[in-house]
Amino acid sequence: MTKEQNIIEELDQLELKIIELKRFSKEQNIDLSDDISTLEAKLENIQQSAHKHITPWERVKLARHIERPTSLDYIRHLFEDFIELHGDRLYGDDEAIVSGIALFQGKPVTVIGHQKGKTTKENLQRNFGMPHPEGYRKALRLMQQANKFNRPIICFINTAGAYPGKEAEERGQSEAIARNLREMAGFNVPIICIVIGEGGSGGALALGVGNHIFMLENTYYSVISPEGAASLLWKDSSKAQKAAETMKITPPDLLELGAIDGIIPEVLGGAHKNIPLQSEYLRKQLEKSLEELTKLGKEELIDHRYEKFRVIGSFL
Repeated sequence: MTKEQNIIEELDQLELKIIELKRFSKEQNIDLSDDISTLEAKLENIQQSAHKHITPWERVKLARHIERPTSLDYIRHLFEDFIELHGDRLYGDDEAIVSGIALFQGKPVTVIGHQKGKTTKENLQRNFGMPHPEGYRKALRLMQQANKFNRPIICFINTAGAYPGKEAEERGQSEAIARNLREMAGFNVPIICIVIGEGGSGGALALGVGNHIFMLENTYYSVISPEGAASLLWKDSSKAQKAAETMKITPPDLLELGAIDGIIPEVLGGAHKNIPLQSEYLRKQLEKSLEELTKLGKEELIDHRYEKFRVIGSFL
């Protein structure tokens, strides 16, 4: 058995023990919170130790893993009574973006996310998660509706970028993205954005103007793909690994730069290894964020979002 397999087995045993203690505590009405907290701290320490040696390029590969959980995977695990809404009311429906209304712990929210497939057929149907303008306009329509009815907005980001084809440009790709950026900045409801896979350029940013922005541990958020950067910098796309290390596109780098608000841990081996458990990690973060943001007034939410983006980066 390899070292990684030993760690995975130890983590599995700890997770099962925690679940058993929680169930026993509830059934027998016994306070075992100290024991549970000790085991959860041990679990987190092992995970952090196992993950800290992952290289930026390895994170990029995990972000692109074909089995990586999609927006719909998380929607199924996190929300109740999800009703998907289609179409931008201007041109058509874009299946590269899913959007709808749902309940999160009994409270109505609007959920929007990039959607990839896990097979060739699904990816063709979803255009490999690269939206056309109508996808962003559909997302904006749902966000405007959420703003009208005072529903928090939760966005899942996972795209290599907006679709660059001729037809997308003819229908106003740049304008659709720019409008989303402008409108999201002014909504007076809480907006929480989570990068769950790839965060590619404006295609990702069009769903990324939030009060809180989080990234899963093995994701990236970048103005250009590592391959694209390598082609520009060194005229050689095979140097993508070097570009990934140079560009500072991983969660630890972006947290240090102030571009995101936090990192959501992943199960060992990547989010696809245990989707239900990974969903619980997201649930905890959503609970915490919503609790914090729902205390703010409408104008405070807009000011909070403005100040957040105003301080990103260095100015001389």
